[in-house]
Parts: sequence; structure tokens; C-alpha cells
Amino acid sequence: MVTLKRKILKRLPATLLVVAFAFLLTPTFSELRRLGEWGLFFYFLWLVTFLLLVGSQVFWIGRILNLLPGKRRFWLWIAATALYVVFFVTYNFAPLTVFLTGHMIHASDARFYRTFIDGIFAVWLVGSFLGFGLVVSFWVLGRLIRGIGWIGHRGLEIRSATAARESNAVGVHSSTRRQLLRRLTVAVSLAPFPVAAYGLLCERLNVEITRQRVALAHLPNAFEGFRIAQLSDLHISSFMPAHEIRRVVALTNDLKSDLVVLTGDYLSWDPAAQEEVVQILAGLRARYGVLGCLGNHEVIMHAEESITRLFADTGIRILRQERASVESQGEMLNFIGVDDSQPDISPIEHLVMPNTVNILLVHNIGRDFDRAAEYGIDLVLMGHMHGGQLSLEFLHRGLSLARLETPYVSGWYEKSGCKLYVNRGIGSTAIPIRLGARPEITMFELVRGV
Repeated sequence: MVTLKRKILKRLPATLLVVAFAFLLTPTFSELRRLGEWGLFFYFLWLVTFLLLVGSQVFWIGRILNLLPGKRRFWLWIAATALYVVFFVTYNFAPLTVFLTGHMIHASDARFYRTFIDGIFAVWLVGSFLGFGLVVSFWVLGRLIRGIGWIGHRGLEIRSATAARESNAVGVHSSTRRQLLRRLTVAVSLAPFPVAAYGLLCERLNVEITRQRVALAHLPNAFEGFRIAQLSDLHISSFMPAHEIRRVVALTNDLKSDLVVLTGDYLSWDPAAQEEVVQILAGLRARYGVLGCLGNHEVIMHAEESITRLFADTGIRILRQERASVESQGEMLNFIGVDDSQPDISPIEHLVMPNTVNILLVHNIGRDFDRAAEYGIDLVLMGHMHGGQLSLEFLHRGLSLARLETPYVSGWYEKSGCKLYVNRGIGSTAIPIRLGARPEITMFELVRGV
């Protein structure tokens, strides 16, 4: 009993620190009331997420310090905490910045040492979080198994004398087994670190070309087989440099599409990069040219007007609460573009054309997908979500933290005859890692049908 109390008192300061930071980082319930009846659910979901995040940092730093020789671990904890805080402040990786805004806020810095350190810390952050999640899962599972075993043991009314004599030996074996399982748990929970490194070095750059056939009831005969390539969320930065975007442009041109559409977020956090990214995208080639809309990063960087002018100078038209028609053999498709800064998609109502297919380009439709069908939109092309960026949706749709923000994370959705496709995008934000959400160029082929 005394030993148990000592363990509790020893771990109490770290536990209180984790809980305090988790409450500090979690949005207040009043901020989540806009989600209605789901507000309380999301509050606790965010709280659990931040408990795991902060707890993971304390857990893994503690494990590292325990490997070091010496008995002055208190001072090592102080030094490690100070170094950690200074690192966060210096490199803008603070959880308050990353998780409350969803982004890592600093201008693109292509210097090797900065990119290297940011990459290393991204691997640490993702690996420690996922690894700690495994540790907690194993701990809960172990406690459940022990609890079930205890109940079964207590339920036995007769215990044989042989079992009593062998109890000490069984206890020794059980203790050895627990130690082995504890070590195995830690070993398995280290796996997310190399997985995160893979997401940084490989999957982040492993562009997938997805081909989708879209059946549209009102498609004019002249546009049967019409091909549209979609690019989204390029996020030019030190982790998506100019040469990588040029490679994406070349891959898109190889598809020989009839039209290329861009659905926003050309920038990350550096407005000075807009001229460079526009000049690269000017290399896109398609029979009917390039149309696009703006994303939230153009809004945040106050670059809406300037980047629109830069695109216009290259012949790329950015649609801002306006429409553009693509005509062939006397028939047409109607494309509508809306800024991400719009609170809803109501400005499109007067832009919808009857008796033809209406295609909406929007960076993030939010929760307005239901209204798109009411306005007469046939197809919505969107980006923004990066497929969740860290996602298990390849195992089961819905296994992504991105669904805390929106139900529309990647792929196809349909309501009332209106189809929505969410492109996974090319670049990344918050952390330069992709897992289960490869960057994507989408090639749509329009066909007539229901």
C-alpha cells in the first residue's frame, strides 16, 4: 500500500502538468457550441486528443531520461523541459499554434538546417503521439484482461491445495510474463517513429494519379468523355519547393486533359512566394485552359487580389464569385468559383445556368454541401482537407481526426443528386508528413448518365 502511495505521489506532478496543459489547449465548450448538440462531444474529443499529445511528450522524454546514468534526474527533467520550450518557441512548433490553428505559422525557410530540424521534430511529434496512443491502448487492454481474470478467479468457490502450493511459482512466472509484455509494448510503440519518417521522406512526395468517371444526367453530348484534371493545396514551402511543383505540373500535362482546375491554397505562410508558384503553374497545358478558385491561405496572407492578378497575367482565370463557360459544338459547361472567405455559398445562386451542367470550384464547402444541390449544382470539386494528411481511412472510412472539422475529408460524396469530390491535394500544412493520404492529381472523365 505504501509503495502504491509513493508511486501515485511520484507521478502526481507530471499528471497534473499534462491535465493543465490539455485544458489550456482545448477550445472552450462555448467556442464549440456552434456545433450544436455535438459541441459537448467534440469538446471531450479535443480534450482527450490534447491529453494524449501532452502526455506523449512527458512519457517519451521520461523514457529517454531514464536511459541516462546518474541519480539527478530532477535536474535533467528541468533542463529537458527548458530545452523543449525554447525549441518550440524558436521553431514555432508550439502545440497551441499547430493544433488550434491547424498550421505551423512561419514563413517558408528553405535553408537546409531549418528544413532538417523542422522535419526531425515533425517525425518526433507524430511518432511520439501515435506511439503513446499504442501504449495507452495496451495499458487499457491489459487492465481489462486482468480485471476479467480477477473476476473469474474470485468466482471460484473451491481452490485446490495444489493451486495454493503452486501460487508462488505462478506469481513468479506472471511477474516475468508482465515484464516481457511491458518491454514488448514499448518496442511496438516505437514503430510509429520510423513510420512517421516514411511519411516525411516518401509518402509526402509519392503523388498518386486517380482517375474518376463522373456520370452527370444533364451532360451535353458535346462533352461526353470530357476530361478535367484537378490540382489542389500546393502549399509552396520548404517542404514543397519549386522543383517539386514543376514535377506535379509535368505529371498533370502528361494526362493531356481538356481542362485543368485549381482549387486553392497555392501558398503556405509566405506571401512573397506567390509570384514563383504562379509562374510554375503557368506551365499547365490543356485544350480549354486553366480555371481556379482561391483557398484559405490566400485569404490569411491577404494575397487574394495580388495572386489573382498574377494568374490573370499568365492566362489563368481565378473565379471569385463568378462563372466561366466552356463551349464546344454550340453547347457549354458552366464553371462557378467562390472565395474561401465567403461565409457560405449563397453568392452562387444567380450564377447557376439552367439546362446545362454546373460545376462548382470551391476550396472548402464546409457544411454547405446540402445547399449546393438546392441551387442546381451538379458537381462540386474541393480540396482543403489533404485527405486528413494523417489518416487510417484506407482501412475504414471515418478513421481520421480531420472528421472533427468536416465529414468531407476525401473522395466521393453525394446528396440529392449533387456529387462532391474532395481532392487530397499536393502539399501539407501543420506537419510535413502524410500517412494514409498520398498527394493526389485527379483526372475526371465526364459521361452522360444518372
